[in-house]
Amino acid sequence: MGKVVREKVILGLDPGTNIMGYGVITIRGSKIELNQFGIIRLGKVDSHELRLKKIFDRVLSLIDEYHPDEVALEAPFFGKNVQSMLKLGRAQGVAMSAALYREIPIVEYAPKKVKQSVTGNGNASKEQVAKMLMTLLTIKEMPKLLDATDALAVAICHHYQNGVMKAKTKSWEAFIKDNPGRLK
Repeated sequence: MGKVVREKVILGLDPGTNIMGYGVITIRGSKIELNQFGIIRLGKVDSHELRLKKIFDRVLSLIDEYHPDEVALEAPFFGKNVQSMLKLGRAQGVAMSAALYREIPIVEYAPKKVKQSVTGNGNASKEQVAKMLMTLLTIKEMPKLLDATDALAVAICHHYQNGVMKAKTKSWEAFIKDNPGRLK
């Protein structure tokens, strides 16, 4: 009887209000396979509310197409512009809502953690992250927009942090199980 190789699909998201990156990988045993990566352009959508709807719809369609077991997101970094941070937080929240709507566990990672996991340097540039991913996943051409490779990096980071996943899972089912006394 052959050894059973477990498979896991991870959707990585790099939320943004103008461009949102996504990357889908499949883990088979210790092997990482690239399924798809790209961007969702939001700049042509006039209102912030309609951009949020487009994020929700596109993340749902990615989930329905690739059936990820887990979703990993890059947490917003802290900036000085409060309005930008608010919009970015909303974009992330809507992406999280889409995953939760399909009952997929989600995990957030700080940008430094993602860069550290992929390159060994928490202060690596987007280009350094992209080059490391090109090597790791045998991507032949550098993407024009690095939001896509940022999203892939989040998925890879999540895979590398696999043992920590259960402690950080943010699903309602896990929350209720872990906090029975908070329900009244």
